[in-house]
Amino acid sequence: MEYAALATGIAAALMGGYLLATWIANGGLRRDAHGNRVSSRFGPALIFGHGGMAATGMAVWVVYLLLSTTVIAWVSLGALVAAAVLGATMFGLWLRSGYGRPRGKHAAGPRHAAEGSLPPPAVLLHGLFAVTTVGLVLTTAVQASR
Repeated sequence: MEYAALATGIAAALMGGYLLATWIANGGLRRDAHGNRVSSRFGPALIFGHGGMAATGMAVWVVYLLLSTTVIAWVSLGALVAAAVLGATMFGLWLRSGYGRPRGKHAAGPRHAAEGSLPPPAVLLHGLFAVTTVGLVLTTAVQASR
């Protein structure tokens, strides 16, 4: 189960990297002349905080695999849960953006093109791998605590 968590974590990271690249390529970091974000509801702190917490959680998980210390498994779980909370926030914002479809009768195009360009299957697969990883890490941490 420990290595299954690693495998699903790697799959989530690969899919997350694809989503990040797609978001950036479609203007996710673009700002107007006044320095305001123009094409995304996702702030860079949210995006990079999510990825950073997930990477930290997986790095700590690798340390757990090497040392088999129960407390390290729990620390990994904490970081992964923090990443999941940030990810759930982005998922909610993504759903509200209409993922690429114009919103309202006067909208000529998507209001938030960066997240509107994210393919729904990729978003759902990333979330599925991530939730599976958190579940496997939780199960392993509980079993290691016995």
